Amino acid sequence: MHDPSQRCARRTSAAIRRRSVLVAAAAFLAVVLIASVYTLAHALPWQGAALRTSTGVGTRTASARIDAGLDAAIEAIIGANSQYQVGVALMDTAGGDLHQYGVEEPFQAASTAKILTAAAYYRLVEEGLASLDDPLGAFTSGFQIQAMVQDSNNDSWSLLMDAVGHSELSEYAASIDVSYDPEVNTLSTADMAHILAELFEGRLLNPEHTEQLLSYMQNTNYEYLIPAAVPDGVTVFHKYGLLDDELHDAAILSMSAGSYVLVIYTKGTGLSDIPQRTAVIQDITKAVTAALS
Repeated sequence: MHDPSQRCARRTSAAIRRRSVLVAAAAFLAVVLIASVYTLAHALPWQGAALRTSTGVGTRTASARIDAGLDAAIEAIIGANSQYQVGVALMDTAGGDLHQYGVEEPFQAASTAKILTAAAYYRLVEEGLASLDDPLGAFTSGFQIQAMVQDSNNDSWSLLMDAVGHSELSEYAASIDVSYDPEVNTLSTADMAHILAELFEGRLLNPEHTEQLLSYMQNTNYEYLIPAAVPDGVTVFHKYGLLDDELHDAAILSMSAGSYVLVIYTKGTGLSDIPQRTAVIQDITKAVTAALS
């Protein structure tokens, strides 16, 4: 005869083994999920803030770092260079308060507005109304976007604005709460800060186009303004502007403490004071990164 107690013991042992397998599988899946979140957050730094917030990992309070001391430091630099018109906008890309200093009215935006044109064309692509492989001039539209942003090519800019349409470009700007007329090409530092924050946080374009546009902004043909003044450990995505009396730089600063938009617009008396205004832009950048990093 079979011993009932032995059958019961065998069933109990099998159940324990099944539970052990399930527990081990659950633990493995948890490790994979955590590793995936970590990898995405580090592989896509321009989407890291949104990812950390959505997953509840490392929610930031970095906007508190823009304090009265930093406000005073920026105002002091602007005050010491009152022979120039200087406007500055600073904000945490995750949605912190916008801080403006100096001139708040619109400037002639020069080439910084090329980021808006690029975003408008990418939006056409995402809506199925255009392709990055479409011929535009002697090359493709995708090539022209890279040339416009990375090399600040004005011929590429003109082709892309015509492809989007001037009135359509104004309508696109209005759809993201920016007032922009390509015929006069003026933006305030607040407008430009808003555009860059929306781009970085993934609210303008899909992940592929966000990554591509930011990669063009990371290594440009003019790295002597904001990028030249940041310390090690800060990644810069930016677009400068240089036209007649205008010298500007508009950047995203990604650092361990968070990600910020810093827009500095200046107007002087021509090319003769470019070195002095370059120093002003670098001094403001150093004050910002010293306080925030």
